[in-house]
Amino acid sequence: MPGEINLISLLKTMKPILNDGEYVFCTVDKKINLQQKEILFFFKEQEGDTIITTKIFADSLHLPYHFIAAWITLTVHSSLEAVGLTAAFSKALADENISCNVVAAYIMIIFSLRRTMLIKR
Repeated sequence: MPGEINLISLLKTMKPILNDGEYVFCTVDKKINLQQKEILFFFKEQEGDTIITTKIFADSLHLPYHFIAAWITLTVHSSLEAVGLTAAFSKALADENISCNVVAAYIMIIFSLRRTMLIKR
């Protein structure tokens, strides 16, 4: 099913959801045996494999991390060809001096941002 490409329509229909919990980015050794159900996102990078998981799971394995994130889901089915959605949302966060990292999947766009920034608001 194709996603929406019209930026105005995307911005009008998205309903961002702040997911419960704390999330972390961890670089992991290929030898570690991770349970797939605990990994939210997986990236193969030249420097090593990176996962995004819950802080609770990372702590249980003593995985190091340097950034505790909140997770916002935009809940709009955007096309991979849509232009401007991530830019518009990240600009709104930047205008509030909130850093963010974008993870785009086929159906949804996910933003992670420093959790302490949300608590202060």
